Order: sequence, then C-alpha cells, then structure tokens
Amino acid sequence: MSGRFSRSIYVGNLPADIRECEIEDLFYKYGRILDIELKIPPRPPCYCFVEFDSTRDAEDAIRGRDGYNFDGCRLRVELAHGGGGRGPSSSDRRIGYSGGGGGGSSGGGRFGASRHSEYRVIVRGLPSSASWQDLKDHMRKAGDVCFAEVSRDSEGTFGIVDYTNHDDMKYAIRKLDDTEFRNPWARAYIRVKKYESSRSRSRSRSRSRSRSERRDRSKSLERSISRSVSRSRSASPIKSSRPRSRSRSGSPHKARSGSG
Repeated sequence: MSGRFSRSIYVGNLPADIRECEIEDLFYKYGRILDIELKIPPRPPCYCFVEFDSTRDAEDAIRGRDGYNFDGCRLRVELAHGGGGRGPSSSDRRIGYSGGGGGGSSGGGRFGASRHSEYRVIVRGLPSSASWQDLKDHMRKAGDVCFAEVSRDSEGTFGIVDYTNHDDMKYAIRKLDDTEFRNPWARAYIRVKKYESSRSRSRSRSRSRSRSERRDRSKSLERSISRSVSRSRSASPIKSSRPRSRSRSGSPHKARSGSG
C-alpha cells in the first residue's frame, strides 16, 4: 500500500460544485491517472485523491498545482498520507480509471470523466495500448470532450467519446474520421462514427421492417387489383361494331306477309 500512496496525492479546498472532468483537466498533463476519488462532505470544501501511474508524476502534480487558484479557491495539494479515509462511501463520486485491460463485450476498460452526454461517437481501430487519456487528447481536437472510455470487444479495441454539444460531435465525425491516432507505443488510423445504442438500432430496424412491410402490402394490393381488373376485362363480352341481325321470326317483313 505504501507504493500506492507514494504516487497518490490529496487535493483539498475544492469548490462545492467541482466536477470529475475538471479534476482530470487539472492533473492529466502531469502523467497517466489511474484513479480519482472525489469526496463530497456535508459541508464544503470538497476534496479528492488522485492516483498517478508513477511517484514522479505525483510529485510533478504537487509542484504544479499546490497553491493554484482554481475558481477562486486556493488548492492544497500534497502527498496522500495513509489514504485520508480512502475507500468508497455513500458521499463519494467515483471515476473508474482502471488501468488494466478489459476483455470481451463487457469491456473493463479505462474511463475518463464520468459526465455523460447524448452527443456520443464510437471510435474503432484503436491500438491495444490506447488509454482513455490518449483517446481524449486526440478527440478534443474537435471540441469539448466530457467523457472518454476505452474498452474491448470481439472486433478489437474501441473508444466511446461524449461531447458537450452537437456541433462538436458532428465536427469530430467529419474531421477525425480516418485520421492517425498515436500514443508513445503505437499508431493507427481510426474510424469515427455517431454512436447508436442497441435500443436505437432495434428501433431503426423495426421502423425499416414496418416500412418494408407497408411497401410489400401496398405492392400486393396493387397486384391483386391489377389481376382483378384484368380478369373482369377478359370476362366482359366484346361488343361488335356491326349491328346484330334480327331473328327472322321477329322481322317486320314476315309479319306483313302473313297478314295478307
């Protein structure tokens, strides 16, 4: 545990409305973040613990952010001593920055800030060494990223990225699709598309099925009407252009000759 705490920092005097993504933005440049644990006490100020990948990163963060003025609050940043009450509680808001790799469709990947939005894209073709921080750094070229996650499924490593607004999402799809993603270990060309949940995909499939069924019913109705019309035309008698010849027994000439 001493090794973990040597790379974990305590951040005090945080504002009451602090968000996880803001903490991540404050410290991501000092190194790879493994875990952020935000404490929300009944009365302010708030505080948090940030665990880095290395002791050196934690020391750099302390030097860079201790005494930093954040939104009118002078931050207190120091090495975490004994954890300071680490561990989940009912008042915690936790980000699962798990550094280990996942597997299968359930993911188990690495997460960025936990504030989601409806403006979401899916990023395919990521190298297996990609982290949520690498992904966020790349995708923030198109706009304001509020959530980033890296996971794995049967198709390989992929990312989920949420933007704060619709324009940034559309711009990311247009600008970052088929671009080169790189980190210190690998590089790859990625594909960026709008994310569709399984529920929305099933709705779209059901809508397409209902449209196709309506079209099929319409075509079937047209064919049946066409067949009935053609049958009625073939069954109707053909009118001759010549007048019908009258029966001899009913002819006026025969009647006149019989009376004389």
